[in-house]
Amino acid sequence: MNIKPIRSQEDLTAAFARVEQLWGSEGDELEVLALLIEKYEDEHYPMPPSDPIEAIKFRMDQQGLTPRDLEPFIGTSDFV
Repeated sequence: MNIKPIRSQEDLTAAFARVEQLWGSEGDELEVLALLIEKYEDEHYPMPPSDPIEAIKFRMDQQGLTPRDLEPFIGTSDFV
């Protein structure tokens, strides 16, 4: 096991290749590589938090739901 910090895109590519070789096995190397990859990606490819309303709309779209399908849970949006 020769694990080193991921400092470049080339290191990241090599880490992914090694993860593919280890996939399905158990052991410390796979776990440590996953943590190193996660750390590198968090620093170099940050993802802002998603908007909760957009997340709900996205999930509803995936499930083929409409706003009317939510009425039993949250009521109607009719303001009288």
